[in-house]
Amino acid sequence: MKPMLLPSQRHLLNAVLICAATAGIGGASSTLAQEAYPTKVVKFISNFPPGGPADILARSMSQVLQGSLKQSIIVENKPGAGGNLGADAVAKSAPDGYTVLFGIDTTFTINPHIYKSMPFKPTDLKPVLIMASSGQLLGVSATTGIKTMADLLAQGKARKLNFSSAGSGSPGHMAVQLLNEATQLNVTHIPYKGNAPAVTAIVAGEVEGGILATPGMLAHVKGGKITAVAVTSTRRSSLLPDVPTVAEAKLKGLEQETLYVAMVPAATPEAVVQTLQRAMLDALKKPEVQERLNTLDLHFEGQTGAAATQRLQQASDRYGRLARATGMKVE
Repeated sequence: MKPMLLPSQRHLLNAVLICAATAGIGGASSTLAQEAYPTKVVKFISNFPPGGPADILARSMSQVLQGSLKQSIIVENKPGAGGNLGADAVAKSAPDGYTVLFGIDTTFTINPHIYKSMPFKPTDLKPVLIMASSGQLLGVSATTGIKTMADLLAQGKARKLNFSSAGSGSPGHMAVQLLNEATQLNVTHIPYKGNAPAVTAIVAGEVEGGILATPGMLAHVKGGKITAVAVTSTRRSSLLPDVPTVAEAKLKGLEQETLYVAMVPAATPEAVVQTLQRAMLDALKKPEVQERLNTLDLHFEGQTGAAATQRLQQASDRYGRLARATGMKVE
């Protein structure tokens, strides 16, 4: 015989059952909502001009991800202010995973230390993934006669050297400052408006050299106009495998890598971030994407979460110290 329930007990039991059912439905709905992402077009914002490595990587990844995520992906370029404009657009977008920044670490590791003001805080965004890294090539005009790091140090002590960069606050600018710090030389930094004119300046003899993206100098190295001295990455470049790293050239203090990152607004749900991470990691393993990485002189990284955040912070700490020591500022 079942025990009799008082009216008050029946009401309480009904309330408990209703709450449990509601919680179950809510949990299922939440799970379904997470599993459904994405349900509409995803936008990748590249915060540098079309045709650059970050832009090419974004477009290569988007082609693969459209298949795995089963949604259209568009790539929009928002260059300007060293990447600040595009990053700001993503920082102020809805934190739902439908607007993703494709860029390089310098927007977060260099800009906060050299720009008088920033339209967003670096903590407004969080990394989905450090996709890849690339070093730079220390290249000099063939007319200088410099062929090795020892030659460079000897000439740098004997006379004034000018090195070009893609602009104030660019990785090449920082690399020149790192070179001066590591060697006690006084190489003068000459900023140009982009990597291409900075390379042209070396070929034309306007400057003695530069520390710039390897693909931009490659044709001139092969043509004998620029001499490749060393690469700043921790690994040799697949494009110039015979060129030593700066560590192999006994100048480890010049090691420097540009990180290619995907970022989303900080409040983006972790389930959405993980969906993007898995899809991007799978895309980076595809042969066609691997081939593109090699063409751009990029090395696969694949760092996520705390490891990605820590690596970006370490780079920021290093550049911040350098900016303070040199008084480097961009208005």
